[in-house]
Amino acid sequence: MSVTAERKQELIKEHATVANDSGSPEVQIAILTERIKNLTEHFKAHKKDNHSRRGLLMMVARRRSLLDYVKSRDVARYQAILARHGLRR
Repeated sequence: MSVTAERKQELIKEHATVANDSGSPEVQIAILTERIKNLTEHFKAHKKDNHSRRGLLMMVARRRSLLDYVKSRDVARYQAILARHGLRR
């Protein structure tokens, strides 16, 4: 269910704005999106796993707040993130 260390490093390299960037909103959103996709697949097989569903909802809320932060700072950057991850808003 969780993102492996190798996959996380790949995501950081892909979405980093500068070298060794692991805290920018782009990287955080990418990692959260990967975890959300993994949990979504998990729920297809385990429909009654409500404890993990709560974690999923918290991750979605965290990603939403990060997206709102980016949108308040730079709308073009926000649109680029949405397009890159295939998110709708």
